Amino acid sequence: MGSVDYEVNTDLAAGNTSTAKLDTKLQVIVIPVSDVDRAKEFYSGLGWRLDADYDNGSDFRVIQFTPPGSGCSIIFGKNVTAAAPGAAQGLYLIVSDIEAARQELLHRGVEISEAFHGGNGVYSGPDEPYLFGRIRVTGADPERRSYRSFASFKDPDGNGWLLQEITNRLPGRVAGDTTYESAVDFGREHSSRIGRSNSLVRASEVLRLRNFGIRLYETFASLRFT
Repeated sequence: MGSVDYEVNTDLAAGNTSTAKLDTKLQVIVIPVSDVDRAKEFYSGLGWRLDADYDNGSDFRVIQFTPPGSGCSIIFGKNVTAAAPGAAQGLYLIVSDIEAARQELLHRGVEISEAFHGGNGVYSGPDEPYLFGRIRVTGADPERRSYRSFASFKDPDGNGWLLQEITNRLPGRVAGDTTYESAVDFGREHSSRIGRSNSLVRASEVLRLRNFGIRLYETFASLRFT
């Protein structure tokens, strides 16, 4: 039987943040699409926040959406990436309740898989690859272990998304206590962390952009302001 080793940030797990250097936050993921308006309609239908839709009127357009509670956004458009439409795969959306998240997407008309989990140590198989290999066993993880339940869907171009249920973070992955009494508690704490982080980012960006005093603040700069 194989073993699983997890790398733990011992300083963070022990509550020692004195060694922290400079925050490096994943801010934007670029999604390659073939039809910008169709993609905009799809992601709007997911209930994601539309942050920007900038078009220079000829050969450039960029649209930004942010999933609910996320500190990272997606961008797609015209002349923003050379990747082939549908090439983005393995895009993970973290949720605290896999079945509730599936039902919401189904209600919004999204074609989404049944919940599934891994093959209990078997990783090679005929299914689409994901974090636990190429075996997808129907149904959420029987023990509802954190990190172990998934569901997948695609946008109109075939870019691949997965929902992953996380209710208990591994030690060292986030600062402070990582154990929660329920999925609801986890969701509240996650939203709180994102909110605190985004508030600091917004305040810093406002001070910086205020000095420009040009149209860029209201248009293209908004693409980096979430």
